[in-house]
Amino acid sequence: MTINTSKRRALYLGVAAVAGLTGAGLAWRHQASEDQTHAELNVLWDAEFQRPGGQRLKLSDYQGSGLVVNFWATWCPPCVEEMPLLDAFYRENSSKGWQVLGLAIDQPSQVRRFLDQFPVSYPIGLAGLGGSELGRSLGNSEGALPFTVVVDAQGRVKQRKLGRLSESDVKSWV
Repeated sequence: MTINTSKRRALYLGVAAVAGLTGAGLAWRHQASEDQTHAELNVLWDAEFQRPGGQRLKLSDYQGSGLVVNFWATWCPPCVEEMPLLDAFYRENSSKGWQVLGLAIDQPSQVRRFLDQFPVSYPIGLAGLGGSELGRSLGNSEGALPFTVVVDAQGRVKQRKLGRLSESDVKSWV
């Protein structure tokens, strides 16, 4: 069976049109995803919390660094179990431009008491219910803990993890 030249041309044009529309759709979807991530991160950079010692923790101060934001609570066993891993990452990588922030979704008195017994090197923010909303805006629709978001120095979300972190998660960040 032979396809004449005009039919062949129409077939090629049809295939090219579908390919072009598919590419445009994928580009639009990628751009929409980037815009959503930008909006999410603007909420992150605008956030401010009190620290256990009373100082202010402005997340915008960490923009432009590799940043690990960990949402946790004293009553959450997996949260408490992963804190030494986060602390080790912070101590090993803070000199390389990486920061770790713990945002406690808990009562301030409980957090202070916990940190007196189990101190960490990285900054902690008393996030309370505002932290839960921030977590939701960053992709934690369930509001469960622990929840971790990793942002690289260029402002791109590298990882979102709901649940306890593993050593392989942490090693993948650098």
